[in-house]
Formats: sequence, structure tokens, C-alpha cells
Amino acid sequence: MEKKINFFEALHSQKLSGVAYKNMVYKKRILAHLANMGNCTIADLSKELAISIPKTNELVNELLDDAIITDDGKTEAGVGRKANMYGLEANSAFFVGVEVSSYHINIGLMNFKREMVSTREHIDYQLDNTEKSLNALCQTLRHFIDSCEVAKEQILGIGVNLSGRINNKTGYSFSYFNFHEDPLSKIIEQEIGIPTYLENDSRAMAYGEFSSGIVNGERHVLFVNIDHGIGLGIMINGELYYGKSGFAGEFGHIPVFDNEIICRCGKKGCLETEASGIALRSNFITRLNAGATSIVGKKHKDVSAITLADIVEAAKNDDTLAIELIDEVGEKLGRGMATLINLFNPELVILGGILANTGEYLSLPMKNAINKYSLSLVNNDTRIKTSKLGEKAGLMGACLILRDRLLAITS
Repeated sequence: MEKKINFFEALHSQKLSGVAYKNMVYKKRILAHLANMGNCTIADLSKELAISIPKTNELVNELLDDAIITDDGKTEAGVGRKANMYGLEANSAFFVGVEVSSYHINIGLMNFKREMVSTREHIDYQLDNTEKSLNALCQTLRHFIDSCEVAKEQILGIGVNLSGRINNKTGYSFSYFNFHEDPLSKIIEQEIGIPTYLENDSRAMAYGEFSSGIVNGERHVLFVNIDHGIGLGIMINGELYYGKSGFAGEFGHIPVFDNEIICRCGKKGCLETEASGIALRSNFITRLNAGATSIVGKKHKDVSAITLADIVEAAKNDDTLAIELIDEVGEKLGRGMATLINLFNPELVILGGILANTGEYLSLPMKNAINKYSLSLVNNDTRIKTSKLGEKAGLMGACLILRDRLLAITS
């Protein structure tokens, strides 16, 4: 007799066909509906998904046997015989999200009901395009998974966020760890032993914010990640937009300035060369070396040790130099954002990343520039808000993208 495999074993199987494949599709649709709509009866599921009640009952019972959904008792609604309500079993499956930043790593574990059950933030790390840096990432990830009180087979996947050009379909990174023939996702998967998927960091942050953050019914939204670089996540008609190859949103590399500064991408004049965290830190150090004073200079005798976080903290403590230079970044960033608003006519623009934490020091000059350089008829329809999730946006996005794609909750 052929051994019955449970839903999660079948999920990654490449051998499903016929009835088994069709049942898998139906089960995904049931789980997606429960994830989006909450607890339902068999009659509700049958009607919503256009599956017969006997077939729905069979599939629900199999999901109950696999302990993926729960029978939550009788509904209180209506009259007559009460139907049973079914919902997701929160701890039947988990997803790991990894946010890889220039100087630290954040890792989170999410359960099936999209609750973050464990996180570790600001783990010291140096992001370089080297084998050593990749090994350190894998080691950090391995330690986190070992520390979680969850069976490894219950973790359905790992979502890794990296900056730069990422092809999320093939798993290749074209900016970091691109020295292997195999895709980076496969390299990490072989090291950890869990299916792994890559995503651009700004796009993952955007998805987290679109799904669980400040978005409330808006269908056309831009998420601008103002960190060491400048990234962009785009939501068009309620869907995350990737472009043909998955590279849409390279906002930081729009050629805005007529300068001779070489960008990280190898081009000159990119928005990032004058309006990013990298540019801010460079200008800050230059001004200190030229004799300017700042509380940051008292903290670090060696100016090369100054971080972007130091400058942001200084601005919050009314440091004149930090505020002045952040103001300049805000004005230049606003010029770039005026272009975005003219192009996309969004309902909402969300500001995220470390520089968004400077509040009005950045947002006021940025809004003034937007008003100056964009069409008033267009920008009058656009609201600008700061990220609700903050540093957790990337972790939420990484886990939710993984969960929603595996279960076909989204395309």
C-alpha cells in the first residue's frame, strides 16, 4: 500500500499529477481563503471556491488529519442546526524571514497565522560580496533556526532579503554573492537544508507594509526605502509590481544629477550619489574633516567609524551639522520623488528605512521639493506617510511573500 504523504510533504513535490495534483490545488485554495477571510464553515468554503460540499468535506478532513486546520466548534450565527467552523492551526507551519543590511542582520520566525513568534534584531554583520560574508550569513541563520523550539520540517521556507538586483523567480542575486554558478537561493538551501527564496529588500519591506502596515484600502502605493541606498517597492492596483525580469523599482539609479560621482552601479549622476545614506555619511565625514563640529565627532575620534545610525541619532539630539545635511538630502530626494509622483500618480507614498526615522528634518524639505517639481494636479492626490512597521517591515514582508506564494494566496 502506497504511503500517504501529508500536505506539507506534497507541497514541494515535483511528482504530483492527476487527482493528487488537483487535490493539492483545492487545498491551497481552502488554506488561502482561511488565511484571508478567517474561520469558515464547509458550506461557506464550498460556495466561495465552487467545490461540491462532499468534496470540500473530504479535503477539510484531510487537512484536519494533517493538523493544518482546526475544528473550532459550532457557529453562533443563524437558526437551526449549527455548522462547524474551521480555521488555520497557527503552529502547523512556520516561515523564516531574513533582512540582510549593510552592518547587521534581522531574523524572524512567523507562524501560519502570520504572527511573529521569535525575532533577533541587529545581529552584527558586515555585508560584502565575499565567500566569508556569505558563510557568516549562513552561520547566523543556522544558529537562529537551532535556537527556535520548532521542528525543522515545520519550517516551510526561508525568505532572504538583499539589496540590489534580485531575480526572485530564479533565485539569482546580481549584486551580492554572485560568484557561484548556482543561484544564491540554492546555495543557502544546500547549507541550511530548508527551501530558500530571495527577494529585493525594498520590495519585501513594501510587501510587509502593504499587507500588515499602514496601507488601508489604497490600490496604488509606492514604498520608498531611504537607507544606505535608495530602493522602491511599487503596488499597482493592489499587486506588487516586478517588471519583466524582477528588477522594477531601481529608483536610486535614476540619473538626476550632472556630477562626476561614481555610483555603486558604475554609472554617474544617479540619485543615490547625492540623496542616499551613503552620500549623507560621506558628506558628513567631509565636513568634519574640514573643521565642522558635531556631537558625533566627540563620540568617534576616528571619523571612518561613524555610521549612518550615528548621524540619525545626532539629528534627533538637535545636532546642527546632521540636521543641515539631512535637509540637503531631503531636498534632493524630493526632486526624485516628484518624478515618481508624476509617473505613477499614487494614492500613497510610504517612507521607510533608517533616514525615514529623522522625521520632519527629512520630510519637510522633501515635501517642499515635491511641491516645486511635481504637477500640483497630480501631487494633490498623493498622501505621504512614514512606515508603520519600521524595521519589522522587511521581516514581515519576507515571511508573507514566502507564505503567500507557497500557498497561492497571491500569484
